[in-house]
Amino acid sequence: MTETVLVGVGGGIAAYKSISLCSQLVKQGLRVRVVMTPNAQRFVQPLTFQSITHEPVLTDVFSEPNAQEIAHIAWADLASVYVIAPATADLIGKLAAGIADDPVTTVALAVQAPILIAPSMNVHMWFNKAVKENISLLEKRGILVLTPNSGPLACGYNGPGRLPEPEEIAAQVVHLIRRSRDLVGLHLLITAGPTVEDLDPVRFLSNASSGKMGYALAEAGIARGAEVTLVSGPVHLNPVVGARVIGVRSTQQMLTAVMQHWSKADVLIAAAAPADFRPVSPLAQKWKKSDGVPVLALEPTPDILANATAVKKIGQSVVGFAAETRDLVKYGMDKLERKKLDLVVINDVTEPGAGFAGDTNHVILLRRNGTLQDIPLVSKRVVADAILDEVINLRTAQDFVVGAQET
Repeated sequence: MTETVLVGVGGGIAAYKSISLCSQLVKQGLRVRVVMTPNAQRFVQPLTFQSITHEPVLTDVFSEPNAQEIAHIAWADLASVYVIAPATADLIGKLAAGIADDPVTTVALAVQAPILIAPSMNVHMWFNKAVKENISLLEKRGILVLTPNSGPLACGYNGPGRLPEPEEIAAQVVHLIRRSRDLVGLHLLITAGPTVEDLDPVRFLSNASSGKMGYALAEAGIARGAEVTLVSGPVHLNPVVGARVIGVRSTQQMLTAVMQHWSKADVLIAAAAPADFRPVSPLAQKWKKSDGVPVLALEPTPDILANATAVKKIGQSVVGFAAETRDLVKYGMDKLERKKLDLVVINDVTEPGAGFAGDTNHVILLRRNGTLQDIPLVSKRVVADAILDEVINLRTAQDFVVGAQET
């Protein structure tokens, strides 16, 4: 099936470059449909894009080329990638605010595919604080924003603000499309959320893990074609469509579920934050205040990663997480070696925006050879894709065969 790329064209002088972009995408064998703002039509006629793509052009939210469908919804559903080029300062501001008052912004709210934005504007506008904050907000939501090129601008200034060249934009689009299929044939086993260790029928030991990182990994895995089994502790998140979700409560239950499915998986990504200790003897009845302060005898919970790596087969990979508060690389490397991991993802849970419950994260990917990759504060979905990119890299480097298991 031919992949469909939506090209959103904003009202800037660089709109003429979108003609070349569409031409290059068509030559790649992609189906291209163009969506235009009213101001974009002042620079380029819709007929120009229609002639290049041999597809209708959406120029009005109320114009329906096909009476059997609502165009901005149907087109959004078809998209494998939505690229907006040029994205003016005004258009970026609308996208950040969630405004949908033209075809480009309306489609942006409906599309479920990756969104790629190529900014184009005056150099002073590019450095404007409002524009920078809007771009930062879009990036935190998982939207990929290209850096504009530097050079002579139509306004007479010289500096950053030029639309990236169509070849560069097209290459990014093709990369995103390839990424959408790069995990086909791979079975990911992902853990998420906290575990709960009961003290009595109404009290328990746990932690602040929300499960958002693990669920983002599951969503990214499904989007990229993987088979996903998600073992989840108690969370308040919607199920991941397309994943097999196994709900658990205690660390022992999580271990049992992981070991039950590990032999059939290619990659274990242990994003959960299991409780490290549990009561030796949980109370059968609620402890009353009148009974005084209880003395708790604790014991370690089973080590899920250690159990998994102990039976790891040729062709399997294990990714661990380390939530730390200091000496991140030191403790991360210790965990990597001690638990025989292929990759560890470290984050400082005391850093604003990078803690358990937020929608963003700042992590360091630490490899066995000691090299690392710093992923700045971005949405957890963007972090998830970066982790999966590294999983592909490490499996390629180690000559793994997707889906292969030792017999």
